[in-house]
Amino acid sequence: MKDSLKPDDVLRRAHAVGTYYGFTPFAALAAANRGHGLKATGYPPEINLDALDPVARDVVAFLKQVRDAGLTPSTTRPLFMWHSNAAPGRTAPRTITLQFHAMGVDRPIADAVLIRAMRSLVADLGKAETTLRINSMGDKETRNRFARELTQFFRKHGAALPPDCVTCAKRDVFEAAEMLVAGEPNDVMPSPTDHLSEMSRKHFEDLLEYLEATDTSYELAGDLLSRGTAWTETCFEIKGDEHIRAWGSRYSELTRPFFKAAIPSVTAVVRIQVPAQGAITPAKNGKPRFVFVHIGAEAKRESIKMADTLRHARIPMTQAIGIESLSEQMRLADGINAPYLLIMGRKEALERSVILRERSTHNETFISLDTLIDKLKKVG
Repeated sequence: MKDSLKPDDVLRRAHAVGTYYGFTPFAALAAANRGHGLKATGYPPEINLDALDPVARDVVAFLKQVRDAGLTPSTTRPLFMWHSNAAPGRTAPRTITLQFHAMGVDRPIADAVLIRAMRSLVADLGKAETTLRINSMGDKETRNRFARELTQFFRKHGAALPPDCVTCAKRDVFEAAEMLVAGEPNDVMPSPTDHLSEMSRKHFEDLLEYLEATDTSYELAGDLLSRGTAWTETCFEIKGDEHIRAWGSRYSELTRPFFKAAIPSVTAVVRIQVPAQGAITPAKNGKPRFVFVHIGAEAKRESIKMADTLRHARIPMTQAIGIESLSEQMRLADGINAPYLLIMGRKEALERSVILRERSTHNETFISLDTLIDKLKKVG
């Protein structure tokens, strides 16, 4: 990480990436819902903080804030949010934590958008090439089956394994497996992908297809595991320079105690060490002039590939890539009240074009993607 990276820079870059990939600052959503929140209470009795790993503790602390703000994500009203322990006007912590969440979407497009957004953020923060490593631990059924396989593995091979791993396996086989793969490669340890249920295998294959279709390079990492019962399905890590690493996974069951039902959700969390500094300066974030809406899988894939290009060109735009419902996208666009819409359906995606609609007049112009940046800079 560059020594020049300051807390203000971290929040500014997180906001920029979030805007172009459709992640709204949680603080903005909470402020908009002020007066409709709940009385702040403690954690639900089902939550045992001592039994959770550090990332899971960050996630449940965030879920508590979402609940207390009166926000209720659902499959019909999904929420794509980002949050930090650093805030404008407050003294910056020495370690800034950034969380990106997609809540209410069970399809792998949510994982793909989150991965792309976090990859862009890690690259911006570290000013380095990124590496994406990905694996799947499967659903609850798969994890239980894999846990039994790991238990048998540690019993059978205990004499040849490090004693601390064998001891740990009596308490948590997933943590013991993490310890083992961190020490040295082990070709005989079971792999979670060999035990995936049919539904989990389909989810993982669809995610990999999304990554390939959007030119997102990745490495299959059989040694990348998630411990405990907090995590399911996809798990991934994104490495930038030697100081920055993001880790993410699905965590639907963690939502149940807060919202009375399990909400399909995925997160990525990154921690950044920053120099000691005083209060963080509030950022001056301009209002988007364009909202990009998409219809169909082809348009979604194209918009994922375009997000960084539009961001680097500083086109004042936002979009909700991970939300598939057109009516929900239009509801969000109405709330933003930008003067222009960019519309892409299957036909436009295949023809590599978009429709530019001026909202006040409903005038529409077809624009080739090859000339889109130049045209939007003239309009915006």
